[in-house]
Amino acid sequence: MYALIGLLVVLVGLTTTATVESRARRLERRMMRVERKLDLLMEHQGIQDDDPVLAEVAALMHAGQHISAIKKYRDATGAGLLEAKQAVDRLQQ
Repeated sequence: MYALIGLLVVLVGLTTTATVESRARRLERRMMRVERKLDLLMEHQGIQDDDPVLAEVAALMHAGQHISAIKKYRDATGAGLLEAKQAVDRLQQ
């Protein structure tokens, strides 16, 4: 009886964890799309983001230190590796 209850608890826990991770991934993708749209709007309007961290990231990029620029962006924003790489690549353009 206790083994069955234990198994049920484990299954519910795994299901809950999978659901939370799935939602987190969906939210992260949505946030990336929103940030990209905001970047495009700012670019279209000629608005510069005067974030000093982004200035440092851009300076690293122009110095040819692509990996250091990605690391700096990740440290400053908490972004994942792919998101940071995409953001740094956009700065390079």
